[in-house]
Amino acid sequence: MDFNCKILVRGAGDIATGIIWCLKKAGFPVVCTEIEKPSTIRRTVAFSEAVYEGETKVDGIVCKKFDDYESALSNSYSNDVSLIVDENLDSLDVIKPDVVIDSILAKKNIGTNIDMAKTVIGVGPGFTAGVDCNYAIETMRGHKLAYIYEEGSPIENTGVPGSINGITNERVIHAESDGVIHVLCKISDIVKKGDIIAKIVDNDGNEKNVLASIDGVLRGIIRDRFEVKKNLKIADIDPRINELENCFTISDKARSIGTATLLAIIMGEKRGR
Repeated sequence: MDFNCKILVRGAGDIATGIIWCLKKAGFPVVCTEIEKPSTIRRTVAFSEAVYEGETKVDGIVCKKFDDYESALSNSYSNDVSLIVDENLDSLDVIKPDVVIDSILAKKNIGTNIDMAKTVIGVGPGFTAGVDCNYAIETMRGHKLAYIYEEGSPIENTGVPGSINGITNERVIHAESDGVIHVLCKISDIVKKGDIIAKIVDNDGNEKNVLASIDGVLRGIIRDRFEVKKNLKIADIDPRINELENCFTISDKARSIGTATLLAIIMGEKRGR
């Protein structure tokens, strides 16, 4: 197994961060890419925060943002993760990755193809193993979570969030209008149903309160003053009030998907991709 094989990961949200974390713990050089303004909700456990802050740390691993591809590649051989803003993968010709992982979780393939690297892995719905990637990873909670498809596709997006304590749709909050969000609570705050956790101000100066949908812990909320669009996911409440630490650690789902992705890379290496 070549632990110097270069890995390029598309996306650095909370699930992608679980993947990147596993790969870095295994000793691989990793460069991840993001868009110019990520709308990550679980910001405390997402390397995408480095886009705004320049550097962030999740579960002991530091991610640093770079403006040029060569520096990002060089840094990836250190103990840190490198991040670049590169929505269209213009960095491919510079980094020349051995492995490309699409973990954007867009619910569809937005440009990844099987010829981008020796091993290409698609995470979640929208990918077909053997067609646009070598392996696809299941992201749906349940019996098949983290299943590695060598042919075929992950389960299509149902639009229903995973159940926590029997709660699904109610725990996720979406913007009811376009505008700029003004966040009033911080991640890990305990909230009650009906509490005002943020306000959205539209272009005419009209304010719309964002209310907590259930009792629980505010596990994620979009960045303050982010320009939101109607129906964009902007917050996530965990009903398990006694598990505050979950706000600051990689989730069981992200770790499972990360481990499966690591296994898929090993499978690809074993088969000489």
